[in-house]
Amino acid sequence: MRAVVYDRYGPPDVLRIEDVEPPIPKQDEILVTVHATTVNRTDCAIRGGEDFITRLGYSIVTTGNPFAALRRPTQRILGTELAGEVAAVGAAVSQFKVGDRVFGVNAGHFGAHAEYVCMRERAPLAQMPTNMTFEEAAAVCDGAILALGCLRRVGLRQGQKILIYGASGSIGTAGVQLAKLSFDAHVTAVCGTKNVALIQSLGADEVIDYTQEDFTKNGHLYDVIFDAVGKHSFRRCRSSLAQGGKYIPTDGWANVFWVAWTARIGDKRVVSDVPPHYRQQDIRFLKELIEAGKYRAVIDRCYPWEQVIEATTYVETQQKVGNVVLTVSQVSDTSGS
Repeated sequence: MRAVVYDRYGPPDVLRIEDVEPPIPKQDEILVTVHATTVNRTDCAIRGGEDFITRLGYSIVTTGNPFAALRRPTQRILGTELAGEVAAVGAAVSQFKVGDRVFGVNAGHFGAHAEYVCMRERAPLAQMPTNMTFEEAAAVCDGAILALGCLRRVGLRQGQKILIYGASGSIGTAGVQLAKLSFDAHVTAVCGTKNVALIQSLGADEVIDYTQEDFTKNGHLYDVIFDAVGKHSFRRCRSSLAQGGKYIPTDGWANVFWVAWTARIGDKRVVSDVPPHYRQQDIRFLKELIEAGKYRAVIDRCYPWEQVIEATTYVETQQKVGNVVLTVSQVSDTSGS
């Protein structure tokens, strides 16, 4: 089979497509023909390998050995999100069959930037929504699961005020929709000028254009501030939190200190959903929302996977809106929207 591979950390051009041995499903695994996948910031951070802590975490997740991947990658094929068709099933598999259209996220294992990938039957995977194309389905799971975990972690409740910073990214567009439709919170979203109309269409009650207004200086208070892009800080946001308010980051190792510190001092907390929890029941939950018309994937650009370097380079501009999708194989998709 063909796959996007890399053998050393570095810029996007370390990626290349080559022939590799196809995976063979174990008794409790399914083999998926990948029709679409994504390039996300996790793929970029791991491939770049610029951060020692990132390499350490990646090494632990993929091998269990904290030092195995410090010098070079241990997993040659990146990619976590996918949508495709079941090509084969192991002898012990009962809930999937050959031909099923599925979507999910191969969190911690990667391998989705390939024509085929093996996943355990209990992995975060489900039957694809009936009203989606493969490209749309591939763009759902990672951002939505991360957002869902963060909103649950802070105990978001009906009527609470939440501000989502970086509302136009993968996690942010998911967070706006889930906070409004699933938690019935009052959502204030922060994004750039060109994305205001999009974020309004996703259900935000208020939208702040960060090029025109600094939310930390407008005097408004929020029960939750959700930094969906890892570009803010608790120190800057603290005065915008209501009494008992919570700040939840999605990046930045300094937040480990703040989680511990604020748990002991003061009534405003930094809460972290690390490590995130990817569960099959959450994929099914998202499927139900999608089929009910209550959630949609936001796609910025679709690239044929031969243009993976161009796609990755674009993601690293940090200007993408929602998701960047790679089409791995073209199929006749009569069930898509």
